[in-house]
Amino acid sequence: MAAGSGLLLRALGLAVLLLPVVPRGPPGAAERRCFCQVTGHLDDCTCDVETIDAFNNYKLFPRLNELLQSDYFRYYKVNLKKPCPFWNDNSHCGIRDCAVKPCPSDEVPDGIRSGSYKYSEEANNLAEECEEAKRLGAVDGSLSKETQQAVLQWTRHDDSSDSFCEADDIYSPDAEYVDLLLNPERYTGYKGPDAWKIWNSIYEENCFKPQNVKRPLTSGRGDDGGHTFYKWLKGVCVEKRAFYKLISGLHASINIHLSARYLLQDTWSEKKWGPNVTEFQQRFDEVITRGEGPRRLKNLYFLYLIELRALSKVLPFFERPGFQLYTGNKSHDAEMKNLLLEILHLAKSFPLHFDENSFFAGNKKEAVKLKEEFRLHFKNISKIMDCVGCFKCRLWGKLQTQGLGTALKILFSENLIEKIPESGPSYGFQLTRQEIVALFNAFGRISTSVRELENFKNILQNMR
Repeated sequence: MAAGSGLLLRALGLAVLLLPVVPRGPPGAAERRCFCQVTGHLDDCTCDVETIDAFNNYKLFPRLNELLQSDYFRYYKVNLKKPCPFWNDNSHCGIRDCAVKPCPSDEVPDGIRSGSYKYSEEANNLAEECEEAKRLGAVDGSLSKETQQAVLQWTRHDDSSDSFCEADDIYSPDAEYVDLLLNPERYTGYKGPDAWKIWNSIYEENCFKPQNVKRPLTSGRGDDGGHTFYKWLKGVCVEKRAFYKLISGLHASINIHLSARYLLQDTWSEKKWGPNVTEFQQRFDEVITRGEGPRRLKNLYFLYLIELRALSKVLPFFERPGFQLYTGNKSHDAEMKNLLLEILHLAKSFPLHFDENSFFAGNKKEAVKLKEEFRLHFKNISKIMDCVGCFKCRLWGKLQTQGLGTALKILFSENLIEKIPESGPSYGFQLTRQEIVALFNAFGRISTSVRELENFKNILQNMR
């Protein structure tokens, strides 16, 4: 979802694009336009919008929403104090809704805190791993040997060459646990040139686009309704086209979340949050956005398919008896693992999955080079999240980019996942607790966006 220079980002999460003022036509004419083109077949996929809507809204979303309420998935450790690595302006949003309330350490379940134990960097052999397991066992005597090994594996796997994200140092004194349920993603009031700068950097510097190709809705000369841009996009390889669509889909999803949780009333006695149809239309109405809105929504569905495919591929990693969602509450942890596996099996059963085999399928040498470019571009985007001035927007931006980065890591690790042993530790392919929490919460955000689209569609249909 592109925006050109001169436009301002309004506050929808990381930042929301404020589109140029375009006549809306007669009253009522815009009510049903947001969705008129968001039907049927999706480009570069074998799937259609209607199949995704039915699968997500009535099968997957309710189960996923329940999982994300659990202790294992609601606590996310993040460093919100990292300086921006790209420019010196570290101004922060002073609006109260931008603030993030971290958790006191004693409110975080013991199992999650013990799983974040910092192992010594010299612990490279089995004997030292066993010693660490004993020390972890001392933290909680109920830990089985299998669980100790699992916890060690979470802590031992550092950011490596297979990562698509710039990971936080969760052992930094500045890293804190955040309860995601108490810090929901919603409208914050964050806007202006600083916010616009974030998305502009993402699109202009990290989406493989040459500078002379102007994005749609660029202000001033050179705005040809996106014709040149989409001609260029159609001509690039499927990987580069997919990269742009993933970022556009993520941007669209963020806009939907925060249009759906907009600050409707702010008085001394109460705040009221709910759907803001005007904000939604500004970003997705076909006329107001000069045709961009429906494209953005289709890119959201493309992103959904990519992350859903990753969940279906990673099932063997979570199916192992040695993997546990360890929080310290044994019965609840077992219940949540069963729910997790139910969700992953459901994801695998989806009838029209994205075929990632078309990625990097050409000349082997060129494919390796392109894959590395792909990884580094996305890693750069994850670094840009440390430049977001609104701390709540930064929190959710970091989580969602790490979640998407983890999904890409899974898709590009298929051979390693196939070799995971049924029992014992997985050394070839590993996910940290941070990656697991980010993966499912990020997909939860995409799933929520698809569900909210149905709500906005119903609201618009009932408007007269």
